Amino acid sequence: MADESRKIALSAAMKQHGETAEQGSESTFTVVLAFAANLLIAVAKSFAAAFTGSASMVAEAAHSWADAGNEVFLLVADRRSQRPRDVRHPMGYGREAYIWSMFAAFGLFTAGAVVSIMHGVQELFNPEPAGDFLIAYLVLAVSFILEGISFTQAYRQARKTARLMQIPTLEHVANSSNPTLRAVFAEDAAALIGLLLAFLGILLHQITGSPIPDAIGSIAVGVLLGVIAVVLIDRNRRFLVGQSASREAEELAVELLLKRPEIDRVTYIHLEFVGPSKLYLVAAVDLQGNRNEDDVALKLRQLERELENVGYIEEAVITLSTKEEPAL
Repeated sequence: MADESRKIALSAAMKQHGETAEQGSESTFTVVLAFAANLLIAVAKSFAAAFTGSASMVAEAAHSWADAGNEVFLLVADRRSQRPRDVRHPMGYGREAYIWSMFAAFGLFTAGAVVSIMHGVQELFNPEPAGDFLIAYLVLAVSFILEGISFTQAYRQARKTARLMQIPTLEHVANSSNPTLRAVFAEDAAALIGLLLAFLGILLHQITGSPIPDAIGSIAVGVLLGVIAVVLIDRNRRFLVGQSASREAEELAVELLLKRPEIDRVTYIHLEFVGPSKLYLVAAVDLQGNRNEDDVALKLRQLERELENVGYIEEAVITLSTKEEPAL
């Protein structure tokens, strides 16, 4: 019975937002790989921007430096959110992941989007000639390969979990309780699109001799980064203020409780994320038979401890139902 209950609980947590411990360690690898790639790309783009004078290349350099800095925030988020709960933090430190991921999203907005747009606007009003286009193209090509490697790793991780949950990969990325996976996936996707925009701007600059397409390319990269940053900020905000689990996960949690012979009815269930793949569970149940007060208290505490031993339940609170409350 215990093994079956554990399986149901894990399924409930994983069904829409969760991931396994193995995939949690894979998230760290995904962030480290993204950081290494973005650091190399940022250095290369900075040299290319200095040699070519291209506005789009300056925007891309700002983008990559912002991404590299953001990966540091994501690594901090991953490490601090895994600390075990203590007396001062009875629900653990899981929400630290959303706080540090929020910092990363703000960094993407300010250091990436704002800088790119401002530089593009400056180039429109004070255009400067660009040259050494071959260097820009070579750097963009190498950057596309490195960003592609990083994005492939993020996509593979997301697809693996999405297959387990039998949902589309993009739906999993959008709804996952793992903010680091979502951030790396979104930032790498934006980076690949941004590289194409930068290539188009530089190519048109070379063909037409006008710096305007290059400047517009810089602004387009900035707008893209701004949109991605706003989406990431909104997703982290939702989890910080209290994101509930899916209705299906709640139904599976009710099934978990009803599998126990001592529980007759479940009249209330609440599942809320308090961190990546960490749930806070509150339930009201009706126990079989009529027990004295001490026996009921002991049984409820026992149920809470058993639920908290399940990997995805950070804290469980079980209360008694009244006779008037309808069963779920």
